[in-house]
Amino acid sequence: METKKVAVVGAGLSGLIACKLLLSKGLTPIVFEAKDVIGGLWNDTIKSTLLQTRRQMFELSDFPWPKSVTEEYPRYDQVLDYLRSYAEHFGLFKYIRLNTKVLSIEYEGFSEEEIDSWTHWGGSGNAFSEQGKWKLNLVDARTNLPLQEEVVDFVVLCTGKFGDIPNIPKFPPGGGPKAFKNGKVLHYIEYAALDFDTATKHVKDKKIAIVGFQKSALELIRECTNLIGTTKPCTLIYKTEYWNPPDAQPWGIHIDYLFASRFAELLIHKPGEGFLLYLLAMLLAPIRWLITKLAEFHVRRKTKMDKYGMVPKHSILQDVTSCRYAVLPERFYERVEEGSIVLKKAPSFSFCEEGIMIQGETKPIHLDLVILATGYRGDLKYRNIFASSTFRDYMSFGDAALPLYRLCIHPRIPQVAVIGLTESISNLYTSEIRCRWLVEFLAGTFKLPSIKKMEKDIENWERCLKLYSGESYWRGCIGMLHHHYNDQVCKDIGWNPRRKKGFFANLFVPHGPRDYASPDNW
Repeated sequence: METKKVAVVGAGLSGLIACKLLLSKGLTPIVFEAKDVIGGLWNDTIKSTLLQTRRQMFELSDFPWPKSVTEEYPRYDQVLDYLRSYAEHFGLFKYIRLNTKVLSIEYEGFSEEEIDSWTHWGGSGNAFSEQGKWKLNLVDARTNLPLQEEVVDFVVLCTGKFGDIPNIPKFPPGGGPKAFKNGKVLHYIEYAALDFDTATKHVKDKKIAIVGFQKSALELIRECTNLIGTTKPCTLIYKTEYWNPPDAQPWGIHIDYLFASRFAELLIHKPGEGFLLYLLAMLLAPIRWLITKLAEFHVRRKTKMDKYGMVPKHSILQDVTSCRYAVLPERFYERVEEGSIVLKKAPSFSFCEEGIMIQGETKPIHLDLVILATGYRGDLKYRNIFASSTFRDYMSFGDAALPLYRLCIHPRIPQVAVIGLTESISNLYTSEIRCRWLVEFLAGTFKLPSIKKMEKDIENWERCLKLYSGESYWRGCIGMLHHHYNDQVCKDIGWNPRRKKGFFANLFVPHGPRDYASPDNW
């Protein structure tokens, strides 16, 4: 039987894992990477970036970090070295085509009318079809010249949620970046692409504003204040306060034990839960409230957020369940106190000749440089890659967070999987679990349920995320539901969902990548 050919779009973290696991099932992967290096977004980050996930949770299950890396939160270059070592160790480079951009993918073999009439994914619930194929339209990323088309049996999209397409806020007419005549506006991705010396020249002795209050903005504020010192304040413009803690260990207990254990999941409602689990979550709601308030008290006690009006109106649970939980840079509030950082809350703002005008204020903030740390439009990458307008519409999420079964498969787009679109306590950990599920599906270990059942499951997940994530549920974070998700994956692929030895360890100790290294890990 001819080996099935699987295209993997992207050679970042998810793409490398997918390539390795596809090979383990005897499939032939072809990885297309537009850049001239592997590693994805880790190549496009500022030089002071550290992991915000503990090293132990950001580790491939069958490839430990080298002993030379002892930091709990490794640097970006250590992460890149780790991913390169993984690719070298498992011989992945020969399957990767660098400088090769996938412009679009086009489904051949069935009409859209036929696909729309199916009751099961692909017509049968199986991964492959003898008739259906995907044609990839390719260009050389260096010259933009077309390359020979590639026809494959299956496509795995690993283009990532972050990077490539910046999310630019909407501004009133005449109030966009072009109005800023006296200075320059960069998005985080543009600043991160600069080498250190060039970035230093952009920042040194300049009046800077950073827009945003999430991980990218906090990385930038640390780098800029380190370079500038106290000579000129760095203005941080934000719309919403978040429960950004000074560390991840309240009272010496890692936050994972509070919000990322099986016991923590018993405190919240889960997709498709039965009556007993529903009742248990209701009865344990006071414990959930107590843990939440204790965590909030710790953050307020350890920071000066009360003094500077930075206490959020929402609960810390909302930030955890929507993956908006980012650790503050060292001495953040001390630098606010000394004047190195100026905090400016802005419901909205616009640009003017001198800099930025905050809504409700009469005087502009005079600036030399504005850096927008306002996120990315990763959803557009997954949408725009489809040649079919129907498939593009299916991937237009709107207000929905997860139009994907098992966070991986769209019920109405055959022979395509998505890895890396959703977030969790550790995106590497989640991507590896999802890739394991996918390759078992491709190997024929199980079939997918009917399209209606998959769509019902997606609705259950979305409804559950809305309960705790509030307006941020669209981010597609399963931060407090990753055990529940992993249990579903294990049942699908025939693995034992119980991953630790001992009742109490299974219930109270957070599970990590090594707990899912083999079918019966313990």
